[in-house]
Amino acid sequence: MKILGNKKAIMPIAIAATLAFGQQPASAQGLFDMLFGGGIRHNPQGEFPPPPKPRKIRPGALDGEGGGGARISSPTYNTYRADKLVRVDFKSLLPASPAATAQDAAFVPSVTSTAFRDAVAGLSDYELFAEPDIAKALIAYYSTNPDFIWVSDNAPNSRAQDAVRVLGEAASYGLTPADYSVDIPAAATSATPEERTRELVRFEMALSARVLRYAHDAQSGRVDPNRMTGYYDFPAKPFDLEGALKTLAHTQEVRTYLESRHPQNAEYQALRVELEALEASEENEIVVDPKLLLKPGESSPELPKLLTLIARNLDDEMGGTYGEMLARLGKSELYEPELVPVIKAVQQRAGMKGDGVIGPRTVALFVGASKADRIGKVKVALEELRWMPSDLGSPRVFINQPAFTASYIDNGEEKLKTRVVIGRVTNQTAFFYDQIKQVDFHPYWGVPQSIIVNEMLPRLRSDPGYLDRAGYEVTDSRGRQIPSSEVDWGAYGSKIPFSVRQQPSEANALGELKILFPNKHAIYMHDTPQKSFFARDMRALSHGCIRLQDPRGMAAAVLGTSVDDIAEKLKHGHSTENVTRVIPVYVAYFTAWPDMSGKVQYFDDVYDRDSKLMQALDATEAVRTPSS
Repeated sequence: MKILGNKKAIMPIAIAATLAFGQQPASAQGLFDMLFGGGIRHNPQGEFPPPPKPRKIRPGALDGEGGGGARISSPTYNTYRADKLVRVDFKSLLPASPAATAQDAAFVPSVTSTAFRDAVAGLSDYELFAEPDIAKALIAYYSTNPDFIWVSDNAPNSRAQDAVRVLGEAASYGLTPADYSVDIPAAATSATPEERTRELVRFEMALSARVLRYAHDAQSGRVDPNRMTGYYDFPAKPFDLEGALKTLAHTQEVRTYLESRHPQNAEYQALRVELEALEASEENEIVVDPKLLLKPGESSPELPKLLTLIARNLDDEMGGTYGEMLARLGKSELYEPELVPVIKAVQQRAGMKGDGVIGPRTVALFVGASKADRIGKVKVALEELRWMPSDLGSPRVFINQPAFTASYIDNGEEKLKTRVVIGRVTNQTAFFYDQIKQVDFHPYWGVPQSIIVNEMLPRLRSDPGYLDRAGYEVTDSRGRQIPSSEVDWGAYGSKIPFSVRQQPSEANALGELKILFPNKHAIYMHDTPQKSFFARDMRALSHGCIRLQDPRGMAAAVLGTSVDDIAEKLKHGHSTENVTRVIPVYVAYFTAWPDMSGKVQYFDDVYDRDSKLMQALDATEAVRTPSS
């Protein structure tokens, strides 16, 4: 978590804080550095983590060591490289030679038929390519289960027909049907028995390989997000590939099984519905000037176009409130005062500040990106949802970074929704999920090494005592508190053998409370003294943590209490309260996301992550294409 400050806005607060300590105020730059920051990466767990072991560096050493250029870097994005496919090695499945001994028992005939054993010779020169783990699972399964899954009575069976139909519907989930394409053998005609047997056993293997690919993709996604960037942090979702084939071999409910691999939540279904609607729709025939700027009382021929689009997108609730008025004034070029409430309502619904001024962002809400761009955002969102748990949990906290909002959701109801500030483009908030553990009232702020090195150290080299004057505590590797002024800050580079924390105060960077879900990114939700940031539409302004506009409301929600109770706790100084319920928190990143009614909203790609995911998906397609 890190905090970014506005120098002018914080000066009165900072001066008041330093005077309260009975000390002289620091300079504007010093106050900026000492008051606003937070941790992003590589911060050990705990409020006041142990520092690294001391490492003396000569003054004047090279930049990056003891010199002024020492920095702790944020994560980077990688050019995604998908794992190469391998040719499935069928040698161990082939019939043993006459000279083989009884120890070659891989192919004990199945209890139902010897057809599979007789057919496997047709795999001797078959080139089937698959992901390494799928190739391994195929051999493992058929070695111990030498029988057909997809073939009965010398033809593809009903189980195979169902599987191929499901694979063919992959596009409805935002997947690529060609990745799972398998040709069903035609009815036997002029082919010899040997040719027919070879055709069927190859179909058996190809279908098993593609069914496993589909099931894996549906459950876990087509790309490994953690390989894209250090900003993504998702646990593996284990999938028993061999066990999947065993299940499919013993069920006639193939469709049910394969569809169950997809996320089973309302958000995933809403995105699928949106994808279907987009693909069936035509490009928007109404074009509104994207640079339109219109205030109440002003006129523009663009206004009726925008009002028409607004009327089309009204849900039942807003339609009941504003439908009649829009029908009456929908062709007006004058921005009547009567129209202002509907503009404010649609702005607020989209997370904007609702000022009633029609500008480019308001226009974009309804004209938005092209149909292709919106389809791309929905497909990206479907892929990202596959990285997350199928059941998102209830209650839960859901933070959507591009929307700059955090919600507390319980039993399908959004009981709290608040604006948030997220990390700047240069200090991005990670995408991960965790579990809320505790709420700290009047918290200390343990300054991460990244802020100490990147932002405090340059000042400390020339003014080593400014942390003492600003109410910070400095401790050495043994936990002993020492004056900041006694440290030779110029002797250290990117590894500082001291910990720094800010005491609770009105000027504390975390405000009056923080909500913890311990993670390696040192990200948490918290209050902030910089309330003015919440009035902005673009709120990527911090060093990585999530600042809440309504921290008391969120604390009350996760603790299962009232805002009045939170206010009472805050009267008693620094304290900590554990969250006793299981409440997952999603620090998520979706540029297309449904609201609680299922209506999908679109948001700007603040960190340009969608294009990076599209590159990873393209890399995966490039690897898979030769095997289709």
